[in-house]
Amino acid sequence: MKLLKIRNQDFLIPLAAVSGIVEKRHTLPILANVLLERKAGKILLTSTDLEIQISTSCAADGAEGEDASVTVSARKLQDILRALPEVSEATLEVQGNRMVVKADKSRFNLQTLPAADFPVMAESGSRLAHVSLPQRQLRELLQLVHYAMAQQDIRYYLNGLLLVLDSDELRVVTTDGHRLSHASGKISLQEEKREVILPRKAVQELVKLIRDSDEEMAIELFPSQARFAFGEIELVTKIIDGKFPDYGRVIPTNYRKEISLDRATLQQALQRAAILSNDKVRGVRWLLTANSLKISCTNNEQEEAHEEMEVNYAGEALDIGFNVNYLLDVLANMPGETVTCSFGEASSSMLVTVPSRPDFKYVVMPMRI
Repeated sequence: MKLLKIRNQDFLIPLAAVSGIVEKRHTLPILANVLLERKAGKILLTSTDLEIQISTSCAADGAEGEDASVTVSARKLQDILRALPEVSEATLEVQGNRMVVKADKSRFNLQTLPAADFPVMAESGSRLAHVSLPQRQLRELLQLVHYAMAQQDIRYYLNGLLLVLDSDELRVVTTDGHRLSHASGKISLQEEKREVILPRKAVQELVKLIRDSDEEMAIELFPSQARFAFGEIELVTKIIDGKFPDYGRVIPTNYRKEISLDRATLQQALQRAAILSNDKVRGVRWLLTANSLKISCTNNEQEEAHEEMEVNYAGEALDIGFNVNYLLDVLANMPGETVTCSFGEASSSMLVTVPSRPDFKYVVMPMRI
């Protein structure tokens, strides 16, 4: 049975969109597969890891036949199509428990598994909240905070992103216990305030898939799921059941010491100094004195790196240390040419802000050097 015929690149794009969540190692063999369905003249593609599900669709020659469905290895199919010439056309045929992929004089036989066994995520009760916004808006918010999520922390609620829908504002917050990133944007919400924690993997996929465009996207919240629909793509994710830390108490509001720096200049100085930082601790020392910021790193071999920057500062001297990776992360993901750093005492956190984005706040805890 001929499933579809399509230009190689036209099928690779939707296939790549759903393949990102497919795990290499898994307990269920079918989780390595993508579900291909021919319905109403379109090809629907779906993948899942039981926590996240991504679906999309594309038009293809031969897709007008009767409904049909099959699952096949997502990675192998993607690798085959990538290895074929871009301009070639690929034909996918199902023969028993095999899929035959043909293109020019190339032919591949892939094993399939029944579509009936594919674990499609079930609906999750009635909708609690719904909002529409430009794709670019959510993409920018996620870009500002995604890097501060925890990785495999025993406090499972930190391994994700807090999404808050609150009347006229959408807030996103991440923290790993050592730093916190916060950003917000304007929306119009008809329902009451809702908060959910999105898993790390779902956030990473959204960062990859959402486009930098004004095209509208929809966010829908359910009792145990969140759904994002944009373009031809729909991403459904389970939400983390837990209590996110009170981020409002973490963000300082009364710091008096403040310096403004050129973002690129600071980033480059930290990158150079980090070359000689301790590989495990990754500490960087900041010595702030009148009109001067001295940055230094040392390692176990007693090697040292020193950088100095002129700053407009007349307050009392401050000697404070940070994890250099935490500083480089925020500088790589923030907008604008200028960054503002605000301080309390040497034992207090540093607040990083951007003049062009008053909604963005990044708090990083100090460390002993």
